[in-house]
Amino acid sequence: MKKFLLLLGIFGSLGLWAQTSDIEVLQNNLNTVWTCLAAFMVFFMQAGFALVEMGLTRSKNAINIIMKNLMDFSIGSLLYFFIGFGLMFGATNGLFGTTDFFLSGVSGDSWSYTFILFQTVFAATAATIVSGAMAERTIFTSYLLYSIVITGIIYPISGSWAWGSLFNGNGWLEQLSTGAFIDFAGSTVVHSLGGWLALAGALTIGPRRGKYGPDGSVMAIPGHNIPFAALGVFILWLAWFGFNAGSTTVGDGSIGRIAFITNISAVMSAITCMFASWVKFKKPDVSMSLNGALAGLVGITAGCANVNWVGALCIGFVSGLLVFYSIIFIDSKLKIDDPVGAVSVHGVCGAWGTLAVGLFGAEKVLGVGEANSGLFFGGGMNQLISQFIGVISFMAWGLITGLVLFNVIKKVYGLRVNEDEEYVGLDIEEHGLEAYYESK
Repeated sequence: MKKFLLLLGIFGSLGLWAQTSDIEVLQNNLNTVWTCLAAFMVFFMQAGFALVEMGLTRSKNAINIIMKNLMDFSIGSLLYFFIGFGLMFGATNGLFGTTDFFLSGVSGDSWSYTFILFQTVFAATAATIVSGAMAERTIFTSYLLYSIVITGIIYPISGSWAWGSLFNGNGWLEQLSTGAFIDFAGSTVVHSLGGWLALAGALTIGPRRGKYGPDGSVMAIPGHNIPFAALGVFILWLAWFGFNAGSTTVGDGSIGRIAFITNISAVMSAITCMFASWVKFKKPDVSMSLNGALAGLVGITAGCANVNWVGALCIGFVSGLLVFYSIIFIDSKLKIDDPVGAVSVHGVCGAWGTLAVGLFGAEKVLGVGEANSGLFFGGGMNQLISQFIGVISFMAWGLITGLVLFNVIKKVYGLRVNEDEEYVGLDIEEHGLEAYYESK
């Protein structure tokens, strides 16, 4: 009898072990499938960015914009694969990343390939943000050069500061005495960095021909296809659910909550920006409203897993106001020509959204932590200080490296096309084609 019970216990344990093992395999497969799906959605952002930039600029530069978005992803994927990933996630992450190049620490298991794919599409997003701010006047070869440096070096090094521990490393912003810097999906790591690089590029290259009059007056240069821009925003909005909810890299119930929080911020920001334009211009402006939606998406990206719906509404509301007045200020006061509002949408609203985690962090309320981190939810000042340190660090890194990079390219090779090429359009001069050819 004792032997029978012993055998029964052994077989029962084996059955329980097999069941547990099957559950783990299923969960791992689910994580891989969800993260791959999210990566595919984030890749679709390239189409969204291309349509937004193309729609808000002139038809004579449409092919150039398509080529830039195609090539910054293609070239950037290779550079990130061979160099950037090791810099960002190598085992010796520090202030300047790691010396472990060429896929350091990547094994042959399916999760390693899944993770690097997901991180690759994020790196491409950081690079393509710069394109819009420098549109209609950048030499195509120069664009390829700075895309290589951004995806291969600049983005991975700063990315390691905040996200190094996601794989093998351990970034310094994750070890602050005031608490680990929180940027769940990249308001600052991806978007704000791209925005500050875009600001450096726009400053270095100068405004488009005819943008500002001799007396400093602002001359409008309307985009040629607003429906294209609108379609691009809707594509980006859809892809953002993969950007934010996919950053869980786990197929669990948090996906729905993060997607909902993401959407609440976006709609609030779009509505706020629409009313702001309505009050100022006496008409609801479509391009401002579209940028308002993007601003809300950028703003919530850092805290989408840490704030509740009240925080999301507040973040979206402020994002809508910030993007509206920032676009006007940068264009009319600073005289910086940013055709798509990339600096305002990504740089300014990315910084705001990251700081907002220190205000609205409600982890205990959401049941995802033992205590709330946000000042307005009883968390004190520590998290806000950590967020501020992170925001300033990325801003300084983006502006300094960007100014150095663009000025080196300008001096050594050249950054801007000549006046005749800009007048005719980059499609003909750089690529020998017209986007909208009509037979005579």
